[in-house]
Amino acid sequence: MTDKPTLAVVGATGAVGRVMLQILSQHADIWGEIRLLSSPRTAGSTLAVRGEQVEVVALGEEALEGVDVALFDVPDEVAARWAPVAVAKGAVVVDNSAAFRGDEDVPLVVPEVNAHCARLRPRGIVATPNCTTLSMIVALGALHAEFGLTELVVSSYQAASGAGQRGIDTLRAQLSLLAAEGDAGTTPGGVRRAVGDDLGPFSAPLALNVVPWVGEVRDNGWSSEELKIRDESRKILGLPELRVTATCVRVPVISVHSASVHARFESEVTVERAEEILATAPGVVLFDDPAAGDFPTPADVVGTDPTWVGRVRRSMDDPAALELFVCGDNLRKGSALNTVQIAELVAAELAMN
Repeated sequence: MTDKPTLAVVGATGAVGRVMLQILSQHADIWGEIRLLSSPRTAGSTLAVRGEQVEVVALGEEALEGVDVALFDVPDEVAARWAPVAVAKGAVVVDNSAAFRGDEDVPLVVPEVNAHCARLRPRGIVATPNCTTLSMIVALGALHAEFGLTELVVSSYQAASGAGQRGIDTLRAQLSLLAAEGDAGTTPGGVRRAVGDDLGPFSAPLALNVVPWVGEVRDNGWSSEELKIRDESRKILGLPELRVTATCVRVPVISVHSASVHARFESEVTVERAEEILATAPGVVLFDDPAAGDFPTPADVVGTDPTWVGRVRRSMDDPAALELFVCGDNLRKGSALNTVQIAELVAAELAMN
């Protein structure tokens, strides 16, 4: 028997699950057995973790026996069914779906911002936020701790991979079709005609375009993704009355979500102090010298772990507000990394008990 906890990765064969395995292989080896679980469709395949090939087994009660920590990256309905089963078997669940994020008895955790909340889990479950929220909340948490956040206005620029592998495949296919069109994007409806009727998970062509809609329809013209930014930011920061307005836009980028953020605080702020905070905040990289062409872009941030921040300015008409541009890889910190970081917090807690 090993003293190290047993970890299960549920949804190991998905895009985020595979990134989890990369991160687990790169981080300190604090785990004993690592079990890879998936749907019966992909069970029996093998995946590499910690330099070894491990067979994937089907998710079921037997597969969850003896697990100490279970990472879930599965559809909401699968998490809703199986996370309580894993808890009943004795595991702490770290869930990357939306199934439990709004539950009052389930903490919503970003380790750089509210790590202490991971210990308060009456249902045995810790939730990780939506990838869009995670693209900005590490930087905003650091600024909030210093200045006291009172309002957020956010415009997101979300990558195709936020819609899963189908989103990536759709964008690549559309780009291939448009590459053969010499005048693509120069006439009304030309892009739509070239890409045809198969829009994949998007409501309009994504290649050579931006789509000002992400998520499901909610009341009064809002999308579910926009409401997630509002609800999750409030919960993570412990600010239930925080004023939040969001507009979510899908852009033709494979990975990395970006956001333009207007953040208002309790009192006057300075760019100098804000940059000092951001430059020293865990999980944040300040990259801000526009004269030298230094600001974060998805093409430069993809595959990295931190939240990158640039274009830091004080609002021209409000001395208590800052404007900034943030980028974060939605498959790493936006999904896999945050989940693994929470699991590592739980493992450290278990080691102390």
